[in-house]
Amino acid sequence: MSRKEGRNLRIALIHVMQETNTFNPLLTTLADFANVAFLEGELMLSRVDPNGPTAGCIDVINSSEFDIQVVPILRADAQSGGRLSSETLSELCRIIQLGLGDGTEFDGLMVFLHGAASADGFDDVEGEVLSAIRQVAKRHIPIALMLDHHANVTHKMMDQVDLLMAFRTQPHDPYETARDLTKIALEIFSKKITPTMAWKKIPMITHQEQFLTASGPMKEWFDLARRFEAEGKALSISLFPMQPWLDVSEAGWSVVVVTDNDQTAAQEIAVELANHAWSKRGQFMVLENMAVTDAIVFADDPEQGKILLSDTGDSVLGGSPGDSTVILEALLAREMQHNSLVPITDPVAARQLASSQIGEMVTLNLGGWSNSFYSPIQVTGRVKAIREGAVFLQGLPQGSVDMGKSAILEVGNVSILVTEFSGVGGIHPDVYRFFDVEPNDFKMFVMKTASNFQYMREITTKFVRVATPGPTQSDVQSLPWSRIPRPMFPLDILEGWSA
Repeated sequence: MSRKEGRNLRIALIHVMQETNTFNPLLTTLADFANVAFLEGELMLSRVDPNGPTAGCIDVINSSEFDIQVVPILRADAQSGGRLSSETLSELCRIIQLGLGDGTEFDGLMVFLHGAASADGFDDVEGEVLSAIRQVAKRHIPIALMLDHHANVTHKMMDQVDLLMAFRTQPHDPYETARDLTKIALEIFSKKITPTMAWKKIPMITHQEQFLTASGPMKEWFDLARRFEAEGKALSISLFPMQPWLDVSEAGWSVVVVTDNDQTAAQEIAVELANHAWSKRGQFMVLENMAVTDAIVFADDPEQGKILLSDTGDSVLGGSPGDSTVILEALLAREMQHNSLVPITDPVAARQLASSQIGEMVTLNLGGWSNSFYSPIQVTGRVKAIREGAVFLQGLPQGSVDMGKSAILEVGNVSILVTEFSGVGGIHPDVYRFFDVEPNDFKMFVMKTASNFQYMREITTKFVRVATPGPTQSDVQSLPWSRIPRPMFPLDILEGWSA
C-alpha cells in the first residue's frame, strides 16, 4: 500500500467460506476448496474478484487516511455441500495459525467467513476457526468479522470478535458488506471508537421461499434494521434468517447489533428486531411453489415466455449435491412442445460421457446417487459437447468455478448438462455458453437454486419454484432433524416466546 500521513496499521486478511447442508451426506474436502479458490499468503491478492469481499476491503484501505500494511493469510472458498472432513478443518486452522505467526504484530484482523459451516465432529466451524485465530492473536487485537446473513450465530463466534456485520441483501452483497465493515473496523483498529455488541437468538427455522430481501416479510424486517442505522442508533445491525438445512446444536435465527459504547441501546434494538421477526413467523412460512407436473405444464405453455424452473429441493447453492432426477424424469416422461436445459451432477456419468465421441449415442444411468431423496434414471441420448475445467462467470462473487469433466447430452428436446462437480447448478447462462450452447435458444431452464435467479434474468420471463424433495426442500418440517434445540418453530408448538 502507498505511504500516507498518519498512523501505520498492520491488518491480517482471512477468508474461509463454505455453507454446509447437514442433510447432504457427502463430506467436503480440501479438493472441494481447490475447485473454487484455495490461495495462501500473497497469492490471495493475485486473484481478487471484483464483486467479492476482499475487493471491498482493499478499496477502503487504499482510500483511507492510514498507512496500512495488509497481510493476506488465506482465501479458501468451496461450493456449498456436506460437512467438512475433520482433516480439512484442522488443515485450514493450521494454515491460518502459521500465517499469523506469533500474532503480536497486528493492529486488527479482517475475517470473512460464511457462518453456516459444520464439520465432521464439529457443529460450529466458524467458532473453531475464530478460536484458532484467538490462540495466536490475543484478546487485545480486535477482530472484525463478516458473515453471510444465512449464518447460524453461536456463542463461540460472539465470544471471539469485536465487530460483526452480515450481508444486507439476498441476492448477496459481499463487496458492499466488506466495504462498510472495513470502514467501521478501521475506526476500531485506530482506537477512535469502542464497539459494543448485543445479540439475540430466535427459536425459528423457516423455509427458503421468503428469503429474498426485496419483498415480503424479509424486506420489512431488513428495512427496519436499515432505518435504525440511518437514524444513528447503531453502527451496524445484522439479521440472520439462518439457512434451514443446518441440523446443529445452536440452530436458530439471530440478531446482532453493534453500537459505539452503548450497551443499553444495542440490547434494546436487538430485542425489538428479534420480536419483530417472531411476530411475522407465519408470513415467513408462506409457500410460493408449484407441484412438479403443474410447473412443467406451465413452463411448456407458449404464452408464458421463457420460464425458470427452480429445483428447490436440490439447490447446490444451499449445499445439495445437484443430482436430483425429479424434474428431469417428469420432463422426459411428458411429450413437451418446447426444449429445455437441465443441469445434473453425476461424477460417474460425466466421466463416461467425457470418454465418448461428439455425436455418439449413449445409454447410461443418471443422477440419484448421493442420498435417499431420489433415484437414478436411465437415459439414452446424443453427446453434443464435452468440456473440462474452470469457467469464468461474470458477476459471480468467486469469479469462476470448476465443473470438472462435463458434457451436454441431448435426450429428445431436453439438453442435459452433466458435470463431475456441482458447479453452480445451471444458474448462469455462461455455464452453457462454455459448451457453445446458447440459452436464448431454449424455452425452459431448470436451475438448482431457490432464489439466485439474477444471472438469468435478462433471458427469462418468469420463475417458478417447484416443490421437489431433497436436502434443500422447502418442507423443513419433514427433514430428519436430530440436533437442533427444541422447541423450535415451526416444528413445535411454541406460544408466548419473547426476546
